[in-house]
Amino acid sequence: MTQKDGLFDLSGKTIVVTGAGSGLGQSMAVAYSEAGATVVIADLAVERACETHELIRAKGGRSLPLAVDVSSLSSVQNMFEEVGENFQIVDVLVNNAGFAVPGVRTHEINEADWLNIIQTNLTGTFYCSKEAIPFMLSNGSGSIINISSISGLVGVYPGFSMLTSAYAASKSGMIGLTRQMSNEYAEDNVRVNAIAPGWVGGTKLSEKIKDKMTAVQVQGFENVITAGTPMKRRGRSDEIQGLAVYLASDASEFMTGQVIALDGGWTSC
Repeated sequence: MTQKDGLFDLSGKTIVVTGAGSGLGQSMAVAYSEAGATVVIADLAVERACETHELIRAKGGRSLPLAVDVSSLSSVQNMFEEVGENFQIVDVLVNNAGFAVPGVRTHEINEADWLNIIQTNLTGTFYCSKEAIPFMLSNGSGSIINISSISGLVGVYPGFSMLTSAYAASKSGMIGLTRQMSNEYAEDNVRVNAIAPGWVGGTKLSEKIKDKMTAVQVQGFENVITAGTPMKRRGRSDEIQGLAVYLASDASEFMTGQVIALDGGWTSC
């Protein structure tokens, strides 16, 4: 867990986290609040956003739950309009909202799933960044943190599909977007970095995929993860908190354009 402390103090900052109603998004939102920030909890399911809001409020933090569909530009624009009305500023944007479907090989992906994944994960990141950047330019500084994936860095096919090439393409695209935006806005003191999480347990995304798998497939999936991760375990959602706070804080003020794998060593093999 994180606390307000020196370079990592986020007091006075307004942070927008998409997909903050559960999993990694919820974990980051709570950590930001504990470090002193006001957090905008944006999620497609507003009831989940309200759950995160209650967690933060119970600890004395300040947050605003909002419904947003990041795949819709008008929905994103409405969200940032409300953020502007309430807080006037956006210091940090975390593009975390994501969509996935059970793993199949490329020739088996249907067009609707491909388009939905790209529209949510990649185009949604573009939409939110497009609307947040003017706030940051007005502020004179800002930080955008894109939640990519190890699937954007390496492929994986241990004899069965663990994810889709559409998901990998969307997460790889987020890395390209991160690096391009980091160059475009570096002189404006707007930093853009990405976190590439590995196999994290307990997220809505992983639960949705596992629901479509047989018990044998789930066990095979877990066996591959354990064998391929040098730390021999899945990650926990709270293990992203320290890195997320670092990238949002003044402690990382000279870091931009970077992709940091948080994966227990998966990509080091």
